[in-house]
Amino acid sequence: MAVIKVNNKDISLLARLIRAEAEGEGDQGMLLVGNVGVNRIRGNCLDFKNIRTMQQMVFQRPGGFEATIKGYFYQGARENEKRLARRVINGQRFRPARNALWFFDPSGACPPTWYNQAHSGSFKAHCFYQPKQSDCPSVYNTF
Repeated sequence: MAVIKVNNKDISLLARLIRAEAEGEGDQGMLLVGNVGVNRIRGNCLDFKNIRTMQQMVFQRPGGFEATIKGYFYQGARENEKRLARRVINGQRFRPARNALWFFDPSGACPPTWYNQAHSGSFKAHCFYQPKQSDCPSVYNTF
């Protein structure tokens, strides 16, 4: 059962985003990016207050995703990425992005904090960051 309200267009949108942001990191990397996206919609906190739809999350400015600005986001959604998108939309969560709202690919090691958010772990090139539970309790809620 979906943890956020979506339609087929939303699934394709998330599939395109996870492909553009993490295709080089395989299925696991794309699942982690998907977790961040779903968390931003579920969170309704911090930089993501009033982000309630997939469209709002993907195209948020400022604070959105680099891939939507640089053009490589505009590839078609493939079946594999749609399958991965459905997994995170249906509530599957993976460490280190389980409660993360941010990720980025630094030029060196992952800093211990990023914009005052704690480093929750890394996967390949991406570092993931999560808010304090008191700042964003809905990201920590189980389904």
